[in-house]
Amino acid sequence: MQQKFSFSGRYSGYNLRNFQKDVLSGLVVGVIAIPLGMAFAIASGVKPEYGIYTTIIAGILISVFGGSKYQIGGPTGAFIPILFGIVMTYGYENLLIAGFLAGIMLLLMGILRLGSLIKFIPRPVTVGFTSGIAVIIFFGQIGNFLGLTGTKTHEYFHQNVFEVISHINIINFYSILTALICLMTIILTPKFIPKVPGPIIGLVLSTIVASIFFPSHVATIGSTYGDIPNSLPKFHIPEITVERIISLLGPAFVIAMLGAIESLLSAVVADGMTKSKHNSNRELFSQGIANMVTPLFGGIPATGAIARTATNIKNGAFSPIAGITHGFVVLIILLLFGPYASNIPLASMAPILMVVAWNMSERKVFIHLLKTKTEDSLVLVITFLLTVFVNLTVAVPVGLLLAILLFTKRMSEMLVTVKALPNPDTKQKKVESQVVTDGHDCPQISIYNVEGPLFFGAAQTFESSIMKTINLKPRVLLLRMGRVPFMDTTGEVYLSSIVKDFSKSGIILISGMKSQPKKMLKKTGLYDLIGEENFFDHTGEAIDYALKHLDQDKCIGCKHFAFSECTVLSKENHKKLLTKSSS
Repeated sequence: MQQKFSFSGRYSGYNLRNFQKDVLSGLVVGVIAIPLGMAFAIASGVKPEYGIYTTIIAGILISVFGGSKYQIGGPTGAFIPILFGIVMTYGYENLLIAGFLAGIMLLLMGILRLGSLIKFIPRPVTVGFTSGIAVIIFFGQIGNFLGLTGTKTHEYFHQNVFEVISHINIINFYSILTALICLMTIILTPKFIPKVPGPIIGLVLSTIVASIFFPSHVATIGSTYGDIPNSLPKFHIPEITVERIISLLGPAFVIAMLGAIESLLSAVVADGMTKSKHNSNRELFSQGIANMVTPLFGGIPATGAIARTATNIKNGAFSPIAGITHGFVVLIILLLFGPYASNIPLASMAPILMVVAWNMSERKVFIHLLKTKTEDSLVLVITFLLTVFVNLTVAVPVGLLLAILLFTKRMSEMLVTVKALPNPDTKQKKVESQVVTDGHDCPQISIYNVEGPLFFGAAQTFESSIMKTINLKPRVLLLRMGRVPFMDTTGEVYLSSIVKDFSKSGIILISGMKSQPKKMLKKTGLYDLIGEENFFDHTGEAIDYALKHLDQDKCIGCKHFAFSECTVLSKENHKKLLTKSSS
């Protein structure tokens, strides 16, 4: 049961010491968020300042209204492929509308309390598209890392691969040197100065080196995208039309689903690190508000950022004040130093995104799932390949559909319907399937053990197994359904067909039926059709009842009809005995 959201609960026991920890953590995370925000925006096909605007506005709103005390919101790498695809197809203005629509969807998901449903998305699907996104991000930065010029960015991965290969002969070694300085700084900083953000040190150091020693030999943010303003944009409502809404519903839904998954995964990570409990519905509600407001200031879609949330916790954050502080830190730096960011080389941004891609790739989980060589491995690979070579809009629905179909197949295989008889060699004469053989069966009563869920995926197999018995026309059909945990309407329809066919020549008995299947039969009226007197809690009671309805005179060996005394070893012998009796 998730705790109810309340401001008092989020700040319970708050004091000056906690405030100091929050401010310090917010300062560290805010500094880290600046290069990431710009990098994510550039990789998404928009100007770098839009990433900063998102970091400020969405970051503050998610912390104020969120369901996790420690969540840090903002632009993330997971959004890059889908946002870039929207910009390429529909343009930046329509990206803002798609983000706004996604915000409405997230808001409704929170209000309708759908937060808990996200956990039902299969792990192979999330790992597949996350790893695919990581590959796209990593490869997308190779051009900036190598300093390639004249390249065009395309919507599809394979097109970008050909673009890089065709321009590989114009590598800029100054860009490579700049990128390597930043990359090595990011890798080494945590080892020697663990409390200092590696990305910001790498960004500053590589920018200084490039500015002093080869200022005109590498492309910068300013030379590519123009100067970054030191102010927030004005409030602007995009022109929303019915046609735009209809065309953007698909992309908006993908943004909303991806945002919901990422934010709740991040909140779960925070729970594990702090032994706390987030409110998933409240978290979706806050994501909705943030994504509705941010586009009105030019920002791109945002969600919970796992790495920044973890950094927030590691630096001692106690409450949402840390996340709010992180947003204001980014705002202050934008106002004071915004224009200076224009001097940052694109080659310095590339390794930051490459490291992000490497960390988010879930390579260990990917390899583990792949090694299992199960149906989950297939879902993983299909989702991954579709993410890389097509897009998330296709990958996620196909991955989910494939996972559902394979799950249905597995569940259908769990339903076992086998013929059984009491075993005379056991003290309690347990009803077991191995007793029934070609040479030993009872022609008057057919007992079936039914085990597993009786649903649309298995109902036809169930019916075909039972219909073989109907064709032999026994007087009693006993279904032992104590191990049927669930029955849907399709299962009920097939059972109803069996009941109607069998009732013409005999009686049907059911023993041990669970509450859910029984409720289903009562709702449809099949329970009354079978008759309450034909339902038994125990198989023994059902067998005793069945014996009273058997024609014992027709079976010479069944005068007492005790299965242990039955001499009818086969249908052939039974016919012979009947012939002998009549003569």
